[in-house]
Amino acid sequence: MQLTEHYQPSEIEGKIQEKWQKNKTFKAVEDASKEKYYCLSMFPYPSGRLHMGHVRNYTIGDVIARFQRMQGKNVLQPIGWDAFGLPAENAAVKNKASPAPWTYENIDYMKGQLKMLGFAYDWDRELATCQPEYYRWEQWFFTKLYEKGLVYKKTSSVNWCPNDQTVLANEQVVDGACWRCDTPVEQKEIPQWFIKITEYADELLADLDKLDGWPDMVKTMQRNWIGRSEGVEVEFGFGDESDHSDNLRVYTTRPDTLYGVTYLAVAAGHPIATMASKDNPELAEFVSECKNSKVSEAEMATMEKKGMATGLYAKHPLTGKDVPIWVANFVLMDYGTGAVMAVPAHDQRDWEFATKYGIEKAPVIQPADGSELDISEAAYTEKGVTFNSDEFDGMEFEQAFHAISAKLEAEGKGEKTVNYRLRDWGVSRQRYWGAPIPMINMPDGSVVPAPEDQLPVRLPEDVVMDGVTSPLNTDEEWKKAVVDGVEGVRETDTFDTFMESSWYYARYTSPDYDKGMLNPEQANYWLPVDQYIGGIEHATMHLMYFRFFHKLLRDIGLVNSDEPAKKLLCQGMVLADAYYYTDEKGARHWVSPLEVEVKERDDKGHISKAIDQDGNEVVHAGMTKMSKSKNNGIDPQSMVEQYGADTMRLYTMFASPPDQALEWQDSAVDGSLRFLRRLWKMVQSHQHKGEVSKLDVSGLNSDQKALRRKTHETIAKVTDDYARRYTFNTAIAAVMELLNHAGKAEEMTEQDRVVLHEALETAVLLLAPIVPHICSELWTALGELVNDDDRSDVVDAKWPEADKSAMVQDEKLIIVQVNGKLRAKITVAASATKEEVEAMALADDNVKKFTDGNTVRKVIVVPGKLVNIVAN
Repeated sequence: MQLTEHYQPSEIEGKIQEKWQKNKTFKAVEDASKEKYYCLSMFPYPSGRLHMGHVRNYTIGDVIARFQRMQGKNVLQPIGWDAFGLPAENAAVKNKASPAPWTYENIDYMKGQLKMLGFAYDWDRELATCQPEYYRWEQWFFTKLYEKGLVYKKTSSVNWCPNDQTVLANEQVVDGACWRCDTPVEQKEIPQWFIKITEYADELLADLDKLDGWPDMVKTMQRNWIGRSEGVEVEFGFGDESDHSDNLRVYTTRPDTLYGVTYLAVAAGHPIATMASKDNPELAEFVSECKNSKVSEAEMATMEKKGMATGLYAKHPLTGKDVPIWVANFVLMDYGTGAVMAVPAHDQRDWEFATKYGIEKAPVIQPADGSELDISEAAYTEKGVTFNSDEFDGMEFEQAFHAISAKLEAEGKGEKTVNYRLRDWGVSRQRYWGAPIPMINMPDGSVVPAPEDQLPVRLPEDVVMDGVTSPLNTDEEWKKAVVDGVEGVRETDTFDTFMESSWYYARYTSPDYDKGMLNPEQANYWLPVDQYIGGIEHATMHLMYFRFFHKLLRDIGLVNSDEPAKKLLCQGMVLADAYYYTDEKGARHWVSPLEVEVKERDDKGHISKAIDQDGNEVVHAGMTKMSKSKNNGIDPQSMVEQYGADTMRLYTMFASPPDQALEWQDSAVDGSLRFLRRLWKMVQSHQHKGEVSKLDVSGLNSDQKALRRKTHETIAKVTDDYARRYTFNTAIAAVMELLNHAGKAEEMTEQDRVVLHEALETAVLLLAPIVPHICSELWTALGELVNDDDRSDVVDAKWPEADKSAMVQDEKLIIVQVNGKLRAKITVAASATKEEVEAMALADDNVKKFTDGNTVRKVIVVPGKLVNIVAN
């Protein structure tokens, strides 16, 4: 095969991809004789088209998978579609259609885009989570968890639009109102399904220590999300003294401050708040306001703290004093007991609340260093020494913690306990486009799982969305279900889409298996995933459920490992310049960076003047994450059509390390294309000069040895960059440096050509995981020069090994300075002694010009690098 003179990606990439598809090159088959490697990127939502974040994420995974294949491993790299979810419903409402056709059309389009980029996927394992063949087993698994007591139903609060009579997702609530009709949203209590993830809280926390290949940041975020704390549950007397069930229970991690409690605060949903508000209209209004102001824990930290006294009191468990009870907007009903003991002297939130409402502050902790306690401006929150605490005065934190806890336990007024921030996983969604929850409500009030022979409970796809009511609620025929001859009503809620994304990685191991959720033999061959790739934004939700589900699969006997993935790589965001102009009404209009011409930059290189295609001057808003809202996304398809898939792959890997942000630069894309053209030209020129013979290392001259040394040093560095560091940008830079050396090499003799051939072959092999199309062509062309008829495609070629003997330097270049100025460069034997190097430096003709007639006062030899002669 004779290479064309010029590199034309459009002529080779489609041809190479067709060959891979025809030969099923990347089909993965279990092989016990080979070491397996499962490389997985988080699967995409079929939104309609890929964005550059997809391209980068999937290129990283593809580079790793191809490299491991060249290492001789049996590689699995699958792909599929996270196909359920709210965006499809929104699109269906807009188009007055069903989400199903929109989803399937998007899958077909995006699949073509992925294939265009040449990713080495086993397409035979492709799955979509909206397919009944997939969610059937999710439903089956849910029924098994129900049988094991890990699933339950309870009433929980949701966002409710009274005008549309429908439940809203958090993202459908805008400024406290319905996104469709602007009606103020209420909080409504409805029954929902939960899975007991809290049963696994300790194991999820402890097993983080096993995840050596996960980023510390992700593990820290998960530890914080689980939020394990050791404390005491304290009972404050309330109601009938003989009936402890009426007592008000609070959880605290600071029992050492118990004597400093001056009020109790309960959530608006607490039974005491409900009781107190019955005959107090003002309090009832405040409780209603709190209930309908759904905010996150993060928002609670900064929002204004509001409260109202109930007029009720509880008895302090140790002093017997009456403690007023308040309703406060900063207490969450679903965290702890829905009540907190407030110690204004030693908790800043409590201090601010007490200051606002004139509540007493009673200090009971003083600094351990003996300094003066001052709570006039803020609470003292450090752990110190107790005082004003009866027999517990003078104790440090640990001693006070255990002593006060022991007294509470002895008197039956409290006990040590462990609490978690983690809450059970609510999996009910009051939406249509999701997997139906396989539960049936029976006439006698019981709820039973759908029998196995009725699975899957299929989601009807031929529906029209009106944007108000789920089609499942109005489909009376669909809702009918018969169990043991008795007709019941199906659950009309669907699963949270995190359910589907929590086990897809396992289904890839046996996607066509119809006798169970997984084929244990296949699953345990491939699992756990060796390398998982996805964004840091999934650290606490998806990755927590992902780990939890794996433990559930293990405990039901489907897998035999404890964790789903050995290594995790979180890729950085893709950023691009954002530009806008402001119209007469002050509204911003964002302009695509592809439609902007930069006219001026300031002395720091920042853009100071730019215009759009219509000649409007636009404002540069800096580098921001690519998004539709700022119109600064770059269409991958147009880039591939213009530059080729390999150029895009090279650019996304070269622009920055995978875990850091990538700043999109058009000029750098051009640079990537120029590099590939240069590589092509070097091989094409080498090929044009004909065949090469075998390498004879015994007869190499110094220049040939130098190029071989560079070749094998590059192999060693790039191998480490791929295998250990995942710094593909430095790997590419190292190959560029090798080609710079190769480009200066002569091809005068046969050995010149042989050594250059080795360098070019090495460059192609080292770049093959990143730019596989061009490397496939070049590898074949180079193979013909050595009459290697059995040479396989570069995707199956063996990764090169660094020859240590080639990296040994026979000679070294030494810099010679006279009085600190460069006067000569000499080549010495690597084994030369310090005295021999000094003698050669002094004997150099150019050095003599500056030393003759002068006295050499000192000669400093830095071995292998430098000789500095001091003479005057």
